[in-house]
Amino acid sequence: MTSETISAAASGTWKLGDLTVNRLGFGAMRLPQAGGKALVADAVPRDRAEAIGVLRRAVELGVNHIDTAAFYFSPLRSANELINRALSPYPDDLVIATKVGQPRDPSGAWLPHARPEQLRGLVEENLRQLGRDHLDVVNLRIVGTDSIAERFGVLAELREAGLIRHLGLSNVHPHQLAEVRAIAPVVCVQNMYGIGVRPDQDAFVRTCGELGVAFVPFYAVAGSGRQAGASGSDHPEILAVARAHGVQPAQVRIAWTLHRGPHVLAIPGTGNPDHLASNVAAGALRLTEDELARLDSLHRHGF
Repeated sequence: MTSETISAAASGTWKLGDLTVNRLGFGAMRLPQAGGKALVADAVPRDRAEAIGVLRRAVELGVNHIDTAAFYFSPLRSANELINRALSPYPDDLVIATKVGQPRDPSGAWLPHARPEQLRGLVEENLRQLGRDHLDVVNLRIVGTDSIAERFGVLAELREAGLIRHLGLSNVHPHQLAEVRAIAPVVCVQNMYGIGVRPDQDAFVRTCGELGVAFVPFYAVAGSGRQAGASGSDHPEILAVARAHGVQPAQVRIAWTLHRGPHVLAIPGTGNPDHLASNVAAGALRLTEDELARLDSLHRHGF
């Protein structure tokens, strides 16, 4: 079986509230642009037909969980609008998760974090762009350690009003998750995490599993490259595991992430159809106990 025929279903499933998703999903951050660093004002727009083709191929490969945001855009291209154009009318099993918190202005410059009274407008912006009458999952993205109860409370009210089905958090700390779970259910947490990336998150990953909350790492492949993408150089241990399985290092990173627990989801993103198939195929990669132990040791040392 080749990567072109492996389905995201091979990764197993998890439930975001009442919505069942394959654990191998798709992140749309880099989709609106071609190469270079994402989320910058001068990003080069990706070819529209190429982006639409990647989205449609992702669904053909069994991806039914797409992560996006209204602030994922480059000049001429918007991730949400590309998703709408490529996939609407949406498949019944497709779950689209978006996030709100810190918007960008039309030039691409970051604006201050949204005040509570601005959050409804950001939710409605996602609704318009995606062509939906409700959003499956909305993550509140924040920076800092202060209380997020007031802002999360606004989203909880929009959930009660039927504009949002489920709520999540992005870039948060354990005490913030505990704070808002008293307000409304939380189905997922999105934080930066991967092999060697933030081993301090290990305990939080376990806590989310114990609570039945999905943990959705971002930059699991890019690592310290973050918005700029993977550096192209990998630790010899990762390369050795990749050679043993005849796969790419990025696939090892994705597989290791999924091995962290049944509640851990993966959302690698790309605008390249070949990379897409490779990422999806990583959901079928089963690492041995010895390989996991070696990679876990590497991770703990934050190489």
